[in-house]
Amino acid sequence: MINRTISRRLAAICVWLQCCLAWAGPAWQVSVNETHVLPQLTVGGARGFDTQVVFFGANWAWAHTQFASTLENSIYTSVGRNSTLGFELTTTAQQAEPKELRYQFQLKAAASRQNVVGGGLVFNFDLNSFGSSMGNPVLLPGNTGWQWGRPGGPQVTIRFKPALPAVFFERGNPAEVRAYFYSGDIPAGVRSYTATLTWNDAVNFVPTLRERLGGKPADSWPKDALEPNRIPIDLTFMNAEDKPAGRHGLLQVNGDALQFADGTPARFWGTNIAAYALYQTPREAVPQQAKRLAALGFNLVRLHHHDSFWVNPNVFGNPQTYSSTQNLSANSLDKLDWWVKCLKDEGIYVWLDMHVQRGLKSGDNIYGFDEISKGKDQTDLKGYSHVNQTIQQAMKRFQQAYLDRKNPYTGLAYKDEPAVAALLVTNENDITHHFGNALLPDKGVPLHNKLYTAEANAFASAHNLPADKVWRSWEDGPSKLFLNDLEQRFGSDMVAHLRQLGMKQPVVTTSSWGYNPISSLPALTAGNMIDVHSYGGAGQLEMNPLVAANAAHWMAAGQVVGMPMAVSEWNAEPFPLPDRHALPLYIAATASHQGWDALMHYAYSQEGFKGAGSPSNWHAYNDPSLLPMLSAAALLYRERHVRPATSTYVFDPGAEVFYSQTISAGNAPALRTAMEKGRLLIAMPATKELPWLKRRALPAGATVLRDPAKPVIDPNATQASTDTGELTRNWEDGIYTINTPRTRAAMGWIGSKTVRLPDVTLELATRNASVAVQSLNELAVGQSNQLLISIGTRSQPQPGNKTPFLVEPLEGTIHVKAPKGLKAYRNGPFNQWLEMPSTYADGRYSMVLDGGRAVQWLMLR
Repeated sequence: MINRTISRRLAAICVWLQCCLAWAGPAWQVSVNETHVLPQLTVGGARGFDTQVVFFGANWAWAHTQFASTLENSIYTSVGRNSTLGFELTTTAQQAEPKELRYQFQLKAAASRQNVVGGGLVFNFDLNSFGSSMGNPVLLPGNTGWQWGRPGGPQVTIRFKPALPAVFFERGNPAEVRAYFYSGDIPAGVRSYTATLTWNDAVNFVPTLRERLGGKPADSWPKDALEPNRIPIDLTFMNAEDKPAGRHGLLQVNGDALQFADGTPARFWGTNIAAYALYQTPREAVPQQAKRLAALGFNLVRLHHHDSFWVNPNVFGNPQTYSSTQNLSANSLDKLDWWVKCLKDEGIYVWLDMHVQRGLKSGDNIYGFDEISKGKDQTDLKGYSHVNQTIQQAMKRFQQAYLDRKNPYTGLAYKDEPAVAALLVTNENDITHHFGNALLPDKGVPLHNKLYTAEANAFASAHNLPADKVWRSWEDGPSKLFLNDLEQRFGSDMVAHLRQLGMKQPVVTTSSWGYNPISSLPALTAGNMIDVHSYGGAGQLEMNPLVAANAAHWMAAGQVVGMPMAVSEWNAEPFPLPDRHALPLYIAATASHQGWDALMHYAYSQEGFKGAGSPSNWHAYNDPSLLPMLSAAALLYRERHVRPATSTYVFDPGAEVFYSQTISAGNAPALRTAMEKGRLLIAMPATKELPWLKRRALPAGATVLRDPAKPVIDPNATQASTDTGELTRNWEDGIYTINTPRTRAAMGWIGSKTVRLPDVTLELATRNASVAVQSLNELAVGQSNQLLISIGTRSQPQPGNKTPFLVEPLEGTIHVKAPKGLKAYRNGPFNQWLEMPSTYADGRYSMVLDGGRAVQWLMLR
């Protein structure tokens, strides 16, 4: 009896301690999603729960709701229109009490609808990350709401009045609660509900990003002064030793780095030119844009979406008229060849993709075409390519046709072209995490499932593994061994074909993308280099690495011991993120510290260069928030302003853990925090079932990490500096600083405070901005007589999503230490440099920006 009592008390104490420990970490925050004004709960940038609006018609047919939101006097309002089901949802939210957010929902249906599924709100909880500390959500009785959190720790509750038609766990999944306004039918007329979200003292309410920025973009902001077809600055000196591109010979892999055939080290700051930009750019504009790219600091361009079914024309011609993809369009090839020639002339290398989104046609004679095309006239090949030999043959035919022919403007075939830096076999086409599921028995592809099952059974038999586990692609364990082996064999075969063609440049098989775990990396070692794709959202600088992953963490988790690493796609979305200006320098500085070899922003353009162009997340060429910071990042990265890490962390948990757990930047504090301090590498484990997997020696002196859950920084830290002391990220304040002799920069929430860096002081009123002061010669900032100052602020397309952008003008004073006798200039209309007033005292220039005009660059010279 006494022992049972003690056991019960100890268990209670353990629960209490668990809650206290959860509460003692970063603060939980309730906020409102700006798109639909529904609640979300985050901690350190990680999602605890978020809310979506979901409606279905008959037979679970998706019915999309389009939202428009406003924010006035701290009242959040959104109007959602569902044209499919014929109703309008108006939502208002207001913080009624310090610990309470009150919602009013009004639904107006023009006519009744019978026999529909209905819908309402869906609450998605991240129980993988927080289930142990927060527990599972609990439904309140009578369809009135739910509660999440343990007593004594963070806790949130939502209550609906009147009771809803249905509140339930979707398919019994405790991580998804559905709260339906309509269930089974939609009656005509008005239906209203009230919801109250409450929280305890362990949770705070935070304003929306728009509120923190000072309100919505103003119509009075000045229009962007950039000319998208002119050259605003000139960094072409960085390409001088590489004109034309390829003069140092073919690119080669040297251990975990890249170098040219003559031994010259290689480092690439690149971008993507994609889709319509490849084929619809006027011929005379191609050399103009090549010169502009070089002047902005780029030395690598990835030619992307050249084959995609939605691009007309693409490399095969008009997708509406050709019946097979076995012939390449001479006109399209001529445009691609012209791009390659013009880029090469400016010292810019090209990265070629063999496959992106090719739509196979019935005339391609693909085995099982009907079952994978699903009644359409074309089909994607992703996933199926790994088991279908006719698809592999089609891919090889394209490789030969694309690489073997001579470019008439250079006289060289791409396989022999030293300006071709590297090649990607297939874009975002892994089966270890994504497209293995396309081959499962329930996907309606019996012929492909038979091929897949035969491969799985053969692998299980060869390695004495349970056959009923090996084929289950969605599970960790034996399936990850099999999927890596199948993908590696496909990748190796494609690489071998390229080598037979005479291709000598580095080859990447496919990329780590879309939140791939580290168990997807072994198959990628079939290539010469690891490639990663990573996209972030708002507030990347504010993501606390102890609990959340930002875009840079996902990149770092792809760096394999002994291999070079590229990032052929990186960006932030959705467009237009107000703080997108902060990402280029953050990525460039991180890449320099980590020792990554090639970075390619996505994208410079997906549209033809005609006039001012349109605003888009995929068109940086006319984006006044991104362009100045991309050029500043190019200067920092290519001129090696940031020193490489002096310490190395290697994650090496052993084969059993490596394949049996889903370990990624998203759930492993060890990976995220190690990257904040030193260089992060992932070791490939010796795996008897994968004899082709090479285990490379760990760097001397490396710190080996075994436990993915154990951070390498203080659990209560609010900032971290790299081992070199040059880079500091304060996630609590949302500020990132770069302190190197030739680059002094600060970005994030740097307004309304004084930011002091060596040789530079910023006193800004603009709340969120990026400012970089950089030397254009070999001297340090305080000694140089050639200084470039790059400025990034919020910008917004004009109504109707039109250019030129409206730009939030930087307001405040920039103080820079520099030699006496320099003059200050700012960029102006038509890319002119206009002299501006400055004062010189105590060895420092002071330049005042009054907030009256859009300024992206200053110069002291």
